[in-house]
Parts: sequence; C-alpha cells; structure tokens
Amino acid sequence: MSVQAAPIATTSTARRALGRLAWTLVPAAPFVIVTLIWIMATGILNPSKETLPPVTDVLASIKELALSGQLATNVVASLYRLLLGSILGIVTGLIGGVIVGLNRKLAESLNPVVVFFNAISGIVWLPLMITWLGIGNALAVFLIWNTVFFIVFQNAALGVQLVPEVYEQGVRALGGGRWQTMRSVILPGALPYILTGIRTGLGFGWRALIAAELVGAATGLGTMIFDAAEYHRSDIIVAGCLIIGVIAIVMDRWLLLPIERRTVRRWGLVADTEKE
Repeated sequence: MSVQAAPIATTSTARRALGRLAWTLVPAAPFVIVTLIWIMATGILNPSKETLPPVTDVLASIKELALSGQLATNVVASLYRLLLGSILGIVTGLIGGVIVGLNRKLAESLNPVVVFFNAISGIVWLPLMITWLGIGNALAVFLIWNTVFFIVFQNAALGVQLVPEVYEQGVRALGGGRWQTMRSVILPGALPYILTGIRTGLGFGWRALIAAELVGAATGLGTMIFDAAEYHRSDIIVAGCLIIGVIAIVMDRWLLLPIERRTVRRWGLVADTEKE
C-alpha cells in the first residue's frame, strides 16, 4: 500500500503546484491580450510611429536607455522621491488617523475638513506649490506626501472606528490597560484598513510623482517622458509608461502584498492556509 501511495501523493502535489502556477499567471493574461492587439494593430493599420510605435521599437528604446544608463538614473531618481514622500505620508497619516479614530467626536468634527483637503490633495496643489517651493525634489515630495497622507489618514481613522467596542470592553474587563487595548484589539482590528490605505496611497503617489516630474525636474521617469514628447519619440513615451507600470506591479505584488499578508497573519486576523 505504501508503495502505491507515493506516486499518488506525488501526482497530487504536482497538480497543486501546477494549479498555483496557473493562478499566478492569470494576471498576466490581460497584458498578453493587449500586446497581441497592439501587434495586430500596428501590422494591419500601419500607423505612423509617432502615433503608435511598434512593440519592437519600444523594446529597442528600453534596451537603448538601459545600456546608456539613462534608465537607471531616471528610475533611481523617481523611486527616491516616491519613497521619501510616501514614508512621510504613511507615518504622519497613520499617527494622525489613529489619534483621530480613537476620539469619535473629534473624528466627526474634523471629517468636513478632511473631506475638503482630500478632494484637493495631490496634483491640484501643483500650480501653487510651484510658486511656493519652486521646481525640484521639494515639489515632488510635497505632492506625494499630500496625496498619500489623506488616503492613509482616512483609512486608519475608519479602521479604528470600526473596531467593535465590545472587544475593547472585554480586554479592559480582564484588567488590560489603554496600551494593552491598543496593542491587542484596536491596531489589529484596524490593520486591514491601514494596509489597504498604504497600498492605495502608493498608487496615487505615483501619479503625483509623475505630474511633478512632468512640470520640471532634472531626472526622473516623468522628465524622460516629457523630454521624449518634445522630440515626438512615442517609443520612449510608451516605454516610460510601461516601466512605471511594471515597477508599480513589482512593488505591490512582491513588496506590499507579502507584507500585508504576513502582518495580518502575525496579528492572527487570518488563517495560515499555506500550512494546511
């Protein structure tokens, strides 16, 4: 019996592995379809390269930028601004959101102000900030911070407010203090909202970053795209858009998503199904 069970177990494991691989590759399907449509459109319609560059030209431009060192320089400059502005936005938004969320009356009184500034956050400030801060890293960092802050702030405050009060009362009934309640109930309960706010904030942070770099910066992916537009280099424009999208996907799926899963699992809010 044991001799026959081994191949069956091996086959079952292989099937599970293939199933996981298939689900991992599913998100790539839309990109493959769009690429095929792109190739067919350029082959059948034969548009001008300024209107729609061929896939081969875009890939050649990426290779050219990589070999010349321009790609690395622009990517590093953009990531530096994005990380600096996002870290400031996440830290300040998290602290402010938790503090406001703990006081429901304060949250209600500040809600109109938060809604107002959230509506004009990000690139809406661009014309005014150019006058105040000039063109450079300060402008980009402010726009990113302003965008990320309100998204994280609102999600953190909402997450804290939605934690059932009965859980807090239960910890206090067992002799837990304010800090014990925060650590054991409030923060774990608000964590999914906080992490969602961080992921969403970073996505909008990319938009603010590119907008700031389009206006004026010495280096950066936005600057690369803007300079290419002046010379009608659609291949570089499309290449820049693809690079931005790929970096965003890599950051979300291989950095933020694993952190979210491990953090939420660490606090015991989801089951560890991988071990089952």
